Amino acid sequence: MSYDYLSFETTTFLQALPHPSNEARKAMKRTQILLKAAAVTLISVFGALAFGACGSQQATSGTSVTDTITAEAAYASRDFNPNSTSSALAMSANWYVVEPLYAFNYSDYSMYNALAKDEPEQVSDTEYVVTLRDNAKYSDGTDVTPEDVVASWKRSTTKGGLYVPMLDFIQSVEPKGDHQVTFRLKYAFPAFKERLALIKVAPATMDKDQLTAMPIGSGPWKYVEITDQKVTFVRNDLYNGEYPAQCKNMVWNVAVDDTARVTAMQTGKVDVMELVPTLAFDVLSKRADLKTVQAFNAPYIMFNTKKAPFDNPKVRQAVFYAIDAQQLIDNQMAGQATPTTSYLIEEYPAYHQASTVYTHDVEKAKELLKEAGVTGKVKFTLYSTDQSWITQLAPQIKNNLAEIGMEADLQSMASSALYPNITDKDDADFSMALVAGDPSVFGDDADLLMNWFYGDNTWTRQRTFWYGTDGYKKLHGLMDKALAAKSDAERQEYWNQCYDVIAEEVPIYPLFHRKTTTAFKKGVFSESEAIGTTGLDLLQAKLNH
Repeated sequence: MSYDYLSFETTTFLQALPHPSNEARKAMKRTQILLKAAAVTLISVFGALAFGACGSQQATSGTSVTDTITAEAAYASRDFNPNSTSSALAMSANWYVVEPLYAFNYSDYSMYNALAKDEPEQVSDTEYVVTLRDNAKYSDGTDVTPEDVVASWKRSTTKGGLYVPMLDFIQSVEPKGDHQVTFRLKYAFPAFKERLALIKVAPATMDKDQLTAMPIGSGPWKYVEITDQKVTFVRNDLYNGEYPAQCKNMVWNVAVDDTARVTAMQTGKVDVMELVPTLAFDVLSKRADLKTVQAFNAPYIMFNTKKAPFDNPKVRQAVFYAIDAQQLIDNQMAGQATPTTSYLIEEYPAYHQASTVYTHDVEKAKELLKEAGVTGKVKFTLYSTDQSWITQLAPQIKNNLAEIGMEADLQSMASSALYPNITDKDDADFSMALVAGDPSVFGDDADLLMNWFYGDNTWTRQRTFWYGTDGYKKLHGLMDKALAAKSDAERQEYWNQCYDVIAEEVPIYPLFHRKTTTAFKKGVFSESEAIGTTGLDLLQAKLNH
């Protein structure tokens, strides 16, 4: 790999720190020289490895490894429970293994029949019947049954689960004969079919531990092994749906670190790479086709709204006015992001600009703090998740907050440590966190996306502790009216008011929305599409054979 990528990324980080002394500048220079030297050494090593591999495991054309799709995944997790996980890695991997009744093509959010044979049969405004695909079997050879659908719905709606607010409109799910399922709703729901994509169907006999470790499904692939380092799949020869696997094996290497993913892609060891960092575009463009799309994916500032002074919405607003999001986009994201103008992105059908749009305005931030009665310094720890693109935002945010009298210590940790140890406790004492989030893996409808961060779930009962506040009640009153609306225009009007409330309350809110870039090794795929959410959707891609 080119040392320019590594040194440029490091320089950008160093430049975001407070004004350095002459000695500090000299130290930075020495660090950059050492990094360049180390990178050159790495290039030699990787080059030798790549050359040696050409005669053995790597094919001269097509996929890097014969009859195998090799991918670099940007997120890590060991929670693969298809009925409860929110992990970007697990959600994406499960698309290939555990089918819902109806599934999304994530390149455009169109839907196709997965385990369902046909469209839902509407009996009334609140009752539907869905027929299962003929002869559908799990990868272990057992039949998919209506009872499995019922069990999967029950698991997905377990009290306290993250999926509950998005499926709460369903009153009951019951078997109907050997091949059909009846859904009865509490009220007419316009996105019924789309929400069924949340219910991934796995055998009723599997318990929580089995589902978390390695679920069985009816999709075109089946899991062979899941470790911290990789996810290994093999073709499910019993699959009889629309999108069969095109080769025998698939391996996803888990590489949270940007540099590791770039190195693997540049040296030709992988066929597809998730989440290409902007500084690597030039490095990878000769070897890979880079495809960029606007995404919902974003860095979020999350507040503990029961912790003073952040229990006051004006203080939370002051934070967003203090942060120069455009500078973050220009410097840390190299322009590959779009400023936040609403909770939703403009590409989504229900988008509307919020009444409050945050731009960098230090004086306004200070005025809001004054109105909130905040005097003197506010000291706290700004926690963040450990993804590279998140941690590189933190130094500038720290500096921006210092301009309004907020002194933040920075502490980064894995999501698996941050949430259970810091935020997901009834007595949580943190003030603010910088986290990555992307509920668009569940769909693009407004009600679903709002329910993810602002519904009755872990995000509001813990994490933000916003549940039951006046703002929460106001938002959900509007969301309920939107669902009960008699026309799309009336529903949109209520949603517009929802975006205004969210932008004013900001218990958790995006700084900007990313553009995501996926790298496809040249010559491997004849058809491929990038997706505007986390993960890799290759189900409808086509290999060159």
